[in-house]
Amino acid sequence: MELNGQERTLMDRTVGIVGLGIMGGAIARNLVDRGWRVVGFDTDATRRTELAGANVTIAGDVGQVAREAPIIMTSLPNPAAVEDVAQAIAYSGQPPRIVVELSTLTLADKLRFEDILKKAGHIALDCPLSGTGAQAKNRDLVVYASGDSASIARCAELFSDFAKQSADLGAFGNGSRMKFVANHLVAIHNVATAEAMILAERAGLDPKLVVDMVGPGAGGSRMFQMRAPMMVEGVYEPATMKVSTWKKDMAIIAEFADDVGCATPLFTLTQPVYTEAMAMGLGDQDTAAVFEVLKKTIVAPPKSGARNRK
Repeated sequence: MELNGQERTLMDRTVGIVGLGIMGGAIARNLVDRGWRVVGFDTDATRRTELAGANVTIAGDVGQVAREAPIIMTSLPNPAAVEDVAQAIAYSGQPPRIVVELSTLTLADKLRFEDILKKAGHIALDCPLSGTGAQAKNRDLVVYASGDSASIARCAELFSDFAKQSADLGAFGNGSRMKFVANHLVAIHNVATAEAMILAERAGLDPKLVVDMVGPGAGGSRMFQMRAPMMVEGVYEPATMKVSTWKKDMAIIAEFADDVGCATPLFTLTQPVYTEAMAMGLGDQDTAAVFEVLKKTIVAPPKSGARNRK
């Protein structure tokens, strides 16, 4: 059946989102605000209810998303969920869809996702995001797009309505490679921020002034600007990135670095800090909670005079 002009315009401004969690939910809200018809699905009933209240059309299953949306984005918590969704789209019997995978997964998982969809005639794009849930709310994300260039170009307007920047990085999988590099730095900067804030605290500086003055200077970073205020307040919920989720991402980065034969000594030194955060029961807290780990574990060395005293 041929679509009329109005129906075609509506179809062109319709996007599906599977996974309405911290990231997917924020993206869905932003797209609705910018005039998109968003067809969403999540296995969590609470999320479905919340997003329905934000004018997202809630689908009954992944198959309905595939029927109604020519472009589908997936933001999912683990490889099993991603594979299940790929299979559901593949078996939906719909004409070719562009399926934009936003999650952080291993390259093997991404390639499996692509293979499932390609066999069914769909086009998969590997497009992980740089940014936290808080940044997603403010459209402060970067899309690391990779795969079919024509399909990435078709998604440019969509990306610009929920992210501040996107780039075509070439072959499928390059998006994930770029994300691994970015997250390698996030892991280090987050722990470095906690260490610096403890140093400032022990030096007797006003922590709020430290945030105000260090953040914009040469020593600042995006992680410092985002996480140092949480450390000052000692409040790590709601989490923009849970420690438990971050541990999964770090394992992926470590595997990637090993595969390409690159030593990452600074990144490796941060891993026990996040592991200890899990052991302290902070898994559902924001990764800024590593501040609590360092407060507990860092012991100031004796002053030089004390070392020399006999």
